[in-house]
Amino acid sequence: MRLAFIAAVALLAACSRPKDLPVMGQVPQFTLTAESGEAFDSKSLDGHVWVANFVFTHCTGPCPTMSRQMRQIQAQSQTVRLVSFSVDPVNDTPAALAAYASNFKPDPSRWRFLTGDQALLNEIALQAFKLNSVDGSLTHSTRFALVDRKRQIRGYYITTEDGFMTQIMHDIRQLEREKS
Repeated sequence: MRLAFIAAVALLAACSRPKDLPVMGQVPQFTLTAESGEAFDSKSLDGHVWVANFVFTHCTGPCPTMSRQMRQIQAQSQTVRLVSFSVDPVNDTPAALAAYASNFKPDPSRWRFLTGDQALLNEIALQAFKLNSVDGSLTHSTRFALVDRKRQIRGYYITTEDGFMTQIMHDIRQLEREKS
């Protein structure tokens, strides 16, 4: 009887352990321009769990909603970093990004809004994140990407799905608990 109890407890413990999040890609190092006008080197994200999304400042569709969702993530985790990449670098100057960002009260030590060369943004969006191109069409994904401390993509989240926020916060906390 005691042996059966020990086996049942071991089985329950094994089933309740979180599943490892898969590695879905690698984000290369990059340098872009932040809303402050300063160069932003992706090396500053190394060693941190971070969430990425793609927006543009004059969007009247999903971008403001996505930015409010990023603000929720910022409020629910004190350590996660957030990166919003522009899909409209022609119009999204650092000043435009700063004005847009001010609507969402970002912590500048944790949430950055980035712009830069269209070709580099396109490379990041397509090759690294496997999302829509940054080609001037302003078409972009409404998914968020979760990136671990080693710049590995560990999850994609559709921001319009029920339970999205619960799932991404669960996965952020799981990655924060992982050993480096």
